[in-house]
Amino acid sequence: MLEGHGDDGYRFEGNIQADFSTNVWYGGEPAGLKDYLFHRWEKVNRYPEVLAESLAERIANHHRLTAAQILVNSGSTESIYLVAQAFAGARTTIITPAFAEYEDACTRFQHRLRFVNWSDKEVLPESDLVFLCNPNNPTGAVFTHLEQWLLRYPATVFAVDEAFIDFTTALESSINLLDRYDNLIILRSLTKTYAIPGLRLGYVVASPSLINRLKAYKQPWTVNTLALEAGHFIFKHFDTIQIPLSRLLTDKEAFTRELTNLPFLEIEKSQTHFFLVQTKKENAATLKSYLLQKHGLLIRDASNFRDLSSQHFRLATLLPLQNQRLLSALKEWI
Repeated sequence: MLEGHGDDGYRFEGNIQADFSTNVWYGGEPAGLKDYLFHRWEKVNRYPEVLAESLAERIANHHRLTAAQILVNSGSTESIYLVAQAFAGARTTIITPAFAEYEDACTRFQHRLRFVNWSDKEVLPESDLVFLCNPNNPTGAVFTHLEQWLLRYPATVFAVDEAFIDFTTALESSINLLDRYDNLIILRSLTKTYAIPGLRLGYVVASPSLINRLKAYKQPWTVNTLALEAGHFIFKHFDTIQIPLSRLLTDKEAFTRELTNLPFLEIEKSQTHFFLVQTKKENAATLKSYLLQKHGLLIRDASNFRDLSSQHFRLATLLPLQNQRLLSALKEWI
C-alpha cells in the first residue's frame, strides 16, 4: 500500500486550493510549536532518547498511568507494525472498511486474516487479535460496546486505534478500561489533532506485559528529536491547544446537509468531521480528477478500502468558505 494512501496531496501541491482528502485538523499546528522547535534545533546534533523515555513519562502522568504502560512510536503506523510483528502468525480479525495498514502489516507477518464488516460485527470469529479503528477511518462511525467484547472474548487481544478520538463527542477513550482488562492495546496518534503528520508521532497504551512484548521488536531511535520535543510541547500546553471541536462538528453538519441536497450523492452517517460519500454519477476516480483539474480541490478516492466501491469517496470538513467552493464545483459537475 505504499502507493495507495489517500493523503497524496504532495503529488499535486501546485494545483491544490483546498484539500478535503486528508482528515488531519485543517487549522495547522498549535500556536507556538514552530518557534518552540526552532529554538531547540541544536538538539538534532545529538542522538535522541532511545525509546523517547521522557515523553513516555510525561504521557503516563497525563493519563494517570505508569511509564511501563506507554510506548512512544513514530506515528501510529509504527505502532500497527509492532503489534503485527509481536503477534506474528496470529489468527487476526480486522473490522472493515479500515485503514489499509492493518491488513498490510498483518500480511507481512503471516497472520491468518479474517474480515468482519462494521455492520456485521455482533459475533466475532475465533481470534488471537482484533484490529478496530474507533472512531473508524474511513466511515467516521463509532463503536460503543468495546467493553462487552473484552468480557466476551478474554483470550483475544483487541488493538483499538484511537487516532481520531479527538474528533468526536460520541465516544470516550478506552484508556479508562485498562485497569480492568489485560487484553487491550490502544493506539494513539498525535499527528491528526495537532496537524504534525510530517513529524510522525504516536504512542501505545497497554498493560506492562503487552508493552514489553512490543518493545521486544522495537528499533532504537525511531522517534526523532524534533518529534520528541513536539510531544513535550503538546502535553505541556495540552489544556490550551485543543481543536474547536464543537465548531468543527457544527460546520460538518451544515456541510453534509447541503451535500444531501445534491441528488447524485449519498452521504453516510458519521460521528466525526470526516465522512463517506457515494456518487451515483460515474465514479470517485473520475470525480477526483475533475475537481482537481478544474477547481484545484482534492478529495479522497476511497475505492481502495476493502468493502467499499468505486463510487465511494471521503471528505473532511474544512472552513465554511472552502466547503462552499466544493459544493459549487459539485453542482457544476452534475
